Amino acid sequence: MPTRRDFLKNVGLGAAALTFPSTLEARSEARKRPNILFIMTDDHASQAIGCYGSRLNKTPNLDRLAAEGVRFDQSFCTNSICAPSRAVLLTGKYSHLNGQIHNGIKFDGSQQTFPKLLQAAGYETALFGKWHLRSDPTGFDTWCILPGQGNYYNPVFINRGERAVRTGYVTDLITDDCLRWLATRGQDKPFCALLHHKAPHRNWMPNLKHLSLYAEKDLPVPDTLFDDYATRSAAAREQAMSVAEDLYMAYDLKLDPGAPGEGESPRQQRDRRMWNNFFGRLNPGQQKLWKEAYDLRDQRFHEAGLAGRELVVWKYQQYIKDYLRCIASVDENVGRVLDYLESAGLAEDTIVVYTSDQGFYLGEHGWFDKRFMYEESLGMPLIVRYPREIAPHVNHDDLVLNLDFAPTFLDFARVAVPSDMQGCSLRNVLRGQAPEDWRRSIYYHYYEFPGTHSVKRHHGVRTSRHKLIHFYHDIDAWELYDLEQDPSELVNVYDDPRNTQVVQDLKAELERLRRRYGDLDDNRYMPQPKIEVRHKAQGCAVTMKNACSTKYPGSGPGTLTDGVRAPDRATGIPDYDLWQGFEGVDLEAVVDLGAVRPVKRIAAGFLQNQQDWIFLPEFAELAVSNDGEDFVVIAKITRKAALDEEGVFRRVFQQKFNGLQCRYIRVLAKSVGICPEWHVGAGRKAWLFADEIIVD
Repeated sequence: MPTRRDFLKNVGLGAAALTFPSTLEARSEARKRPNILFIMTDDHASQAIGCYGSRLNKTPNLDRLAAEGVRFDQSFCTNSICAPSRAVLLTGKYSHLNGQIHNGIKFDGSQQTFPKLLQAAGYETALFGKWHLRSDPTGFDTWCILPGQGNYYNPVFINRGERAVRTGYVTDLITDDCLRWLATRGQDKPFCALLHHKAPHRNWMPNLKHLSLYAEKDLPVPDTLFDDYATRSAAAREQAMSVAEDLYMAYDLKLDPGAPGEGESPRQQRDRRMWNNFFGRLNPGQQKLWKEAYDLRDQRFHEAGLAGRELVVWKYQQYIKDYLRCIASVDENVGRVLDYLESAGLAEDTIVVYTSDQGFYLGEHGWFDKRFMYEESLGMPLIVRYPREIAPHVNHDDLVLNLDFAPTFLDFARVAVPSDMQGCSLRNVLRGQAPEDWRRSIYYHYYEFPGTHSVKRHHGVRTSRHKLIHFYHDIDAWELYDLEQDPSELVNVYDDPRNTQVVQDLKAELERLRRRYGDLDDNRYMPQPKIEVRHKAQGCAVTMKNACSTKYPGSGPGTLTDGVRAPDRATGIPDYDLWQGFEGVDLEAVVDLGAVRPVKRIAAGFLQNQQDWIFLPEFAELAVSNDGEDFVVIAKITRKAALDEEGVFRRVFQQKFNGLQCRYIRVLAKSVGICPEWHVGAGRKAWLFADEIIVD
């Protein structure tokens, strides 16, 4: 079937020259509200898209979309990390209002979102791919998602609550689901489909057909790969996302770890464990093709004996090539979707959006990952095509945010934008008619510290020329950049006397934005302090049947009765120094009270954080004895329901008693043992993390 593009080419006319008045009148009611196809990837940096001037790769299908729509050059996120960005786009509200300040929180799906509003207004809504919000999706007629981050190969999918493993490559499978739904859905309603890819998220495992892409060439090295952070605060130096230091050789760079050897460090052991888990998902045929593609590279690496800067450059080359190979699959699948819309006659009446949940460092400043408010992770690609209303062009100047997506979709769908949404509709901006009062600055706030990659908490303001960042919590540091004079943000000019007025103005603007968006309480989401408790077992001897991991010993042998317990819910990654960790084994602890004493309550705290493979025990069994040899079981507390519950939380297993007296108390917590089949660590050892054993 000829596509619209073929037809236009054959007749020699542009789209603007084609008008069919009678047809337009007959179909005006049907076209009153456009379809919406919202394509989002994870960690796709603008620097890796052809139409954004990539020096690294080609993206013909994304370039095609941009040539037919609007490309934004000043598009930004409000909190550069996966789950918070997704919550912002769904709710049109900053993280401090929608509650999703970091990845460890379970999204409150009961709150207002744009899919719910579109669904109520008669749209058919669907979600395919990465969700990463821990709770089940709400507001969608159809959904099929990855659990957590998901896997690149033979991934588990959750189809409206039902989990199943599917053979294939994740980017292809997600696209298959969306195209199947588009082809079979009813035609009586407009649709809104969210097509959200895992790629190119870490650990960057390419499709088999792309494994040799870029294999025999060196890609350009960023000018700032060896940035020394000379003028910046300690925040830049104390991060843990360095290409040189923090990429794993096997898990990230796909170097075959070989057989276990003597003297392996804990980091090497963890690297081997993670890689074997992910590589183990490939079937024998897939593994054979993978090894054929990487074995020669591995051999050359071992023969070269690289060190110093040469080793850093090698690591960069391996990282960036796998990252770009993942993007090659994304671009191909975007092309599949665009072709389908053309062939199905849907292209004219469908808004197609392409974006990423945030930007990413492709070696700039020596980094991978995101989080910082510097340009590479603050910025995000944004391309919008809607032939019915939007003329192709590039928007170089208007500052737009992921906060604007929800009100934009509602505006196009002729649904009233709720007054509590904090973003602004881009509809007029897309037409090239930005309102006179359009924003001239943006506000940013990042919270996940202490946490993965050790990027410190900070908030800041960016205008078209300047950026002011304030790092806070365990640091109090300010940075100012002149983006016109220093686009790579190498020189912090905060203390330059010539910028005194600029600093004053930007601090005033930062305060104005914080007031406007209602984000004035920095203490609200601070890490909760450890809690001191007094109880009868405090300081008592504890005998363990299974030793805790040397990696997570808590604060020493007496951790379980030291009178200190972790907070009930973490506001960042938990402080693991407060916990004893047990890998794949049960906790069995006997507490000696020193003498027979009356006991009214026995309690023990346990952590769940599936992101780090930590699960609550299946049950806790309490037993008592007076001689330390003959124990009588007095309680069994079960919490099986929490196994599937996502999020980071502490749960107390406890039992109250009347008239109980004993000297010895045995606490047995039954470990899950191995990660469930639906988990990314399926078949591998799960962790059990234990907190204070309290006896009152």
